[in-house]
Amino acid sequence: MQNTNNLIHASSPYLRQHANNPVHWQSWNEELIEQAKAEDKLLLVSIGYAACHWCHVMEHESFEDEEVAAIMNKYFVCIKVDREERPDVDHYYMSAVQLMGQQGGWPLNVIALPDGRPLWGGTYFQKEVWMKNLDAVARYYKNNKPDAEEYAGKLQQGIFQVLVMPEMEAASKVNANLIERGVDGWKTHFDWQEGGRAGAPKFPMPVNLDFLLYYGFSNNDTQVMNFVETTLLKMARGGIYDQVGGGFARYSVDDKWKVPHFEKMLYDNGQLISIYSKAWQQFKNEEFKTVVYESVAFIERELMDESGAFYSSLDADSEGIEGKFYVWKQDELKTLLQDEYELFADYYNVNGHGFWEHNNYILLRKESNSAFAQKYGLTIQQLQVKTGRWKYTLLKTRSKRVRPGLDDKTLTSWNALVIKGLVEAYKAFQNDDFLSLALKNARFIQNNLLSASGKVYHSWKDGKSSIDGFLEDYALLIDAYLLLFEVTGEQDWLMHADKMAAYVQSNFYDANKHLYYFIDNREKTVITNHFQKEDNVIPASNSVMANNLHRLYLLHARPEYLQMAEKMLQYITPHFANYPMAYANWGSLMLKLSKPYFEVAICGINARLVLKQLQQNFQPHILWAFSETESDVAFLKNRFRQTEDLIYICKNGACQLPVDSVEEALKKLAAQ
Repeated sequence: MQNTNNLIHASSPYLRQHANNPVHWQSWNEELIEQAKAEDKLLLVSIGYAACHWCHVMEHESFEDEEVAAIMNKYFVCIKVDREERPDVDHYYMSAVQLMGQQGGWPLNVIALPDGRPLWGGTYFQKEVWMKNLDAVARYYKNNKPDAEEYAGKLQQGIFQVLVMPEMEAASKVNANLIERGVDGWKTHFDWQEGGRAGAPKFPMPVNLDFLLYYGFSNNDTQVMNFVETTLLKMARGGIYDQVGGGFARYSVDDKWKVPHFEKMLYDNGQLISIYSKAWQQFKNEEFKTVVYESVAFIERELMDESGAFYSSLDADSEGIEGKFYVWKQDELKTLLQDEYELFADYYNVNGHGFWEHNNYILLRKESNSAFAQKYGLTIQQLQVKTGRWKYTLLKTRSKRVRPGLDDKTLTSWNALVIKGLVEAYKAFQNDDFLSLALKNARFIQNNLLSASGKVYHSWKDGKSSIDGFLEDYALLIDAYLLLFEVTGEQDWLMHADKMAAYVQSNFYDANKHLYYFIDNREKTVITNHFQKEDNVIPASNSVMANNLHRLYLLHARPEYLQMAEKMLQYITPHFANYPMAYANWGSLMLKLSKPYFEVAICGINARLVLKQLQQNFQPHILWAFSETESDVAFLKNRFRQTEDLIYICKNGACQLPVDSVEEALKKLAAQ
């Protein structure tokens, strides 16, 4: 008879994956703490996510095993956590494991006292090792409760110091030299040949690439610009990119972007659509345009709900084998491509270079389209027709395979990253379909995850919103809505951004530390709240809020917003020169404050068309706003004229006399 536990009622696909384990799993909630206290039972908190390969391995080896489950059920209140649903719980216990001197990762397994304070932890364990550890910790707690309490108390103090007591060292003044020192040190870690950080594995790190593109532009640093272009090209041609269906895998396990860890995450692809769109504006490389169009098509085809919501991820595995959905055997390709196989095989390296394992090949490219076309006496157009036909054939064939598991929950913060990516794609390519997709998703969020008060929910699935929003949800959604206001001129998006900013100010801000908590600070929880400051795969929520404040300061002429952003930077500037890769999004704000930065207002009945003409190139140093009617937004107020289209070029609120031609405006911006 098949087991079922309380996870059968969970909304998270990851939790439901464990609903038939013999372990008496429960979802995280504060009531469980009271239950554990009443029973004097240790908590066993196991954290992972749906696309996590080693999470699946440990489930199969241990959590599906009756013998292991008997030990877990006897000694522990067993709690399963989806790290994507509960980043607060994940961060708390991850911090604890790292303070224990362990390497962090997923699955993350922690044993805690009945009140939730961590006692012991680690990541993946083989079955026999897992059973021995469970037994040892349970016996230790039974026989040494005072010692266990003392250790957990000291560990909790350490967690509190790390998470809630940020040290403000002697703040360095934000200036161009500080940023340059940081980037000069960073360059020693660049892989100039293959792009990305030197060594393996290789992660795309779009936050870093976004900053470096801005830095290279503002400093006229051709070395950095070449590095960014190389990185984006190598990624686009590598196995980390799905050459057939578009979209990027999580990372490559090697140092050449060849063998991906095959899971596809929404947050990676949303941000990479953004950075490739900006890079196309700067470099005008057609390969970047292809990446954007194919990646948007991938998200729309495989990660979009009919409501407009975007799902979270695709698993690395199908039929229990990592990458099986994506790789190809020679015989299959020969059958599918017939006379064109040899040409295809050379283009996609179905040879020693693309060989992986078990006679499987990962499709990847080594040269530009122009070089390949020249080698075979083809025009670029002829090659594009061929590659388009090849991709269609393989995509159609692949669609009949057993698909990787889909995590079909919707997270506000990740959806906001996709909105931003789609808007950047719209700005770069002027394709209305991109803006339509962004607006459809934004309206979905508006109707399902955002309340009239400005409160945001974190997760949505099966028509139900759940989990109060975290700072990342507010910060990234404000950022996305401000970008929508920029390109649509619809003041509603700015109004909603303002409401969310006010809500965050009331419920997340610490006026003494000048930072925002990750969790609403009114909530009473066993999880220690924290200030998220370091940028990673996703920008830190405080760095996003600081950039939002700068933008709102310029739009609303509210200098107190600028002062708040500058106070937040005081925690970062002492560390930026030594560790800029952890503060890249903060670095973008530092560039805005230390380099020429402009606000451009376009007012007139043709303002939207004028904006499109002005935005054709990469211009990270400009805040844009337009109005086709009278506006009460401070930056646009009293600037509309019925009879002419006027372009105002401003710097920190001080504006030059308006001009009425795109050419003149661009000339003035270039001369500054």
